[in-house]
Amino acid sequence: MSISRRRHSCIASSSFLYQRGVSLVELVIFIVIVSTALIGILVVMNQSVQHSADPLIRKQALAIAESLLEEVELMPFTFCDPDDVNASSALNAADCTTGMDQNNGGGTLGVIPSGEIRGSVSNPFDNVADYAGFTMATASDIAGNSYPGYSAMVGISREGVELLGLNAGEVLRITVTVNGPGDEQVALDGYRMRFSPRI
Repeated sequence: MSISRRRHSCIASSSFLYQRGVSLVELVIFIVIVSTALIGILVVMNQSVQHSADPLIRKQALAIAESLLEEVELMPFTFCDPDDVNASSALNAADCTTGMDQNNGGGTLGVIPSGEIRGSVSNPFDNVADYAGFTMATASDIAGNSYPGYSAMVGISREGVELLGLNAGEVLRITVTVNGPGDEQVALDGYRMRFSPRI
């Protein structure tokens, strides 16, 4: 009887040991399932990390565009170019001595007067029209601080009487476009009106 018990005990313990292990097929299936889950989690994390910088890029591009638009809007928009001796007193384009008037943006839109450079101490841009067609391969502020990876462009066009009933040429539409890394683009529009002939 004790021999029979011992034999039954050995058989039971060996079958118990056999059942505690995992087969190779089960191990491979486990590895495949865990690997698939890890890959899915890593892909989601990778995409969220890549796109987490996008709001910062857009915010920087927007700050550059707002700064440049404000810079242009603060420039004089009088009947005469600010370099004209009658710029502060002219009441119409006929009062300008140089023949250049702000109806043509202080000259032809998109043509920067010779020698004028944005941010120059001695001969800077001095009216809204100087910025027409102005581009920067690397965006910078008026103080010369540059923003690598960002470019900027200013477009200026004349608006007519449909805006506040003003005559054609008395309103300029300013469009600032900033391109940032990753094809991020921000475009802002603003209007500059000749509300006074004075500088």
